[in-house]
Amino acid sequence: MTAFARSERAALADALLAAGPDAPTLCEGWATRDLAAHLVLREHRPDAAAGIVLRAVAGHTRKVQDDLAAGDYPALVDRVRRGPLLLRPFDEAMNATEFFVHLEDVRRAAPGWTPRDLPPSHTEVLAARAKTTARLSARRFPARVEVRGPGVEPFTVNPKREPVVRVSGAPGELVLFFSGRQSVAEVSVTGPDDLAEKLRGARLGI
Repeated sequence: MTAFARSERAALADALLAAGPDAPTLCEGWATRDLAAHLVLREHRPDAAAGIVLRAVAGHTRKVQDDLAAGDYPALVDRVRRGPLLLRPFDEAMNATEFFVHLEDVRRAAPGWTPRDLPPSHTEVLAARAKTTARLSARRFPARVEVRGPGVEPFTVNPKREPVVRVSGAPGELVLFFSGRQSVAEVSVTGPDDLAEKLRGARLGI
């Protein structure tokens, strides 16, 4: 595992344990036990993981996730912390963004949160991931979206569309915004008022 994925995995496990099994998260309808179950399912239950994106098997996925969530919570979090041995070479590609976003799902659902001061190497990873996240999640938005921020090479989503909405913020905040966490992402959104508001309320996320 590379440094960012490894550290975010550990920090997420710590946050899940500290919050307890029934704390709120930013994932609609999920307490911390549900989020932990989702992470374990995603890495350890390939028979059920397909239902995360395929409606045809979503019922099976929900049942497996509910069964995991109903089990021993510290043991569930320990499975999140350890991860699957066979997938460790792919941890950075699979989980760097995933664990960052879900850690903030736990942190920012609690009162009094503040943005974390991440090391430059981690910020660089998020700066690179911001472009991929935005282009996937905002590709159907009915306007051009111009994105910039410190350490982020400016880029555009939907370059042929008009008018223009501009989003700026730190790399991690941009990742959160375009992962559907607009309500807690500390970014600036400028442009026509109706479109800026539409983007802030859009159903984004991969």
